Amino acid sequence: MHIKRPLLAGLIPLLLVGGAPPAWPAPEGSDDFPYLSTDHAAIEYQSRPLNDPATRLIRRVESGKLKLEYDARHGYLPSLVKNLGLNIDSQLLVFSKTSFQGRRISPAKPRALYFGDDVALGFVQDSDIMELISIDPAQGVVFYTVEAPKGQKPSFTRRYDECMSCHLIPGTLNVPGLLVTSVIPGLDGAPRVPAAGLIIDSRSPLNDRWGGWYVTGAAGELTHRGNAFAPDPERKDALDYHGTQNLTSLDRKFDTSAYLAPTSDIVALMALEHQTRATNLITRLGWETRIAQQEGRLDQSRSRLDFVAEQLAQYLLFADEAPIHDPIRGVSSFTDTFPQHGPRDKQGRSLRDFDLQTRLFRYPLSFMIYTEAFDALPDAAKDRVYRRLYDVLTGKDSSRTSARLAAQDREAALQILRETKPNLPAYWK
Repeated sequence: MHIKRPLLAGLIPLLLVGGAPPAWPAPEGSDDFPYLSTDHAAIEYQSRPLNDPATRLIRRVESGKLKLEYDARHGYLPSLVKNLGLNIDSQLLVFSKTSFQGRRISPAKPRALYFGDDVALGFVQDSDIMELISIDPAQGVVFYTVEAPKGQKPSFTRRYDECMSCHLIPGTLNVPGLLVTSVIPGLDGAPRVPAAGLIIDSRSPLNDRWGGWYVTGAAGELTHRGNAFAPDPERKDALDYHGTQNLTSLDRKFDTSAYLAPTSDIVALMALEHQTRATNLITRLGWETRIAQQEGRLDQSRSRLDFVAEQLAQYLLFADEAPIHDPIRGVSSFTDTFPQHGPRDKQGRSLRDFDLQTRLFRYPLSFMIYTEAFDALPDAAKDRVYRRLYDVLTGKDSSRTSARLAAQDREAALQILRETKPNLPAYWK
């Protein structure tokens, strides 16, 4: 397979971000994840063979086994969405000028994102370039652009250094990673104070989220930043919230017929936000374990690897998840289709089932445990995470994480995983 190398030195493809390069403030706890070399012999981020969803798609296209179809209105977007296994109802719309294509992005022409568990695609109107981000089971997040002018065969380019100014930072745990941010946008979509953007995950208070994003769906009395602008240049942090909450339609904001769907669903946004830190923690734990193994210091690194594994286990258990105070209700079919993509136990329960009353998911264990990236963790890392999850879910752990979980919820998550996750350690049985 041939993938073109970077040609445009000024290109900074930012996918799954809501921020301007590169000055994102470091979140609390970032000092716990020092820089790792992407060139380390155990990693070789730029040169090792890949087996991520985008790479598999590219192989099919270049071998002639797959021909992407061109649509008169949306170009190759519908065909890429379909062949990457993405659902149209995952569409999210970000109107802040927070991409290398910022000059083409505006409140009237937001950027569209479509995502799954391990791949996502970004589309901007009037552009021949789409952004593609894909998760390799071992290497983590990999970045591509898709150049697809009308009448020409799409070409795929893997991106390296251009992406790292925003996607290899303390906010991604200093590994190439994912981030969703919330900014305070002006009327044209440009962030009023770029460095004041917040990096968002499932721990973030809901009232801080979605600045620079369109949001459809109901959230009761919650006042969030979605759909809002800061109109006064002299008051850069003063958002105008009039007419921004509990929107079921975006038709008055822009021409929604120009997109594959008319929504930017609140439930989809929250699901994506959860995925970002989980992905970054899985990558970080894998990289640190592989480096320790390659350097022959696995035993000496025991306490450090225990710490990173604990961070991942706690996040998978939704420790410190921001509470939902009023029920959340999306307006697309995402709430119904997302749970269909995961395994179910004999009682019909799934870790992908939503709650949306007081928390995002019904059961206190993340569906990210089913991902190829989690399965590809070195055994030394995976065993640490499994042990911590088991201790919490069985009640053997006496920490606040275990204490805050209702016994029936812990038992349900334990049963679901036992019945749906192959190759669990023997003690899980």
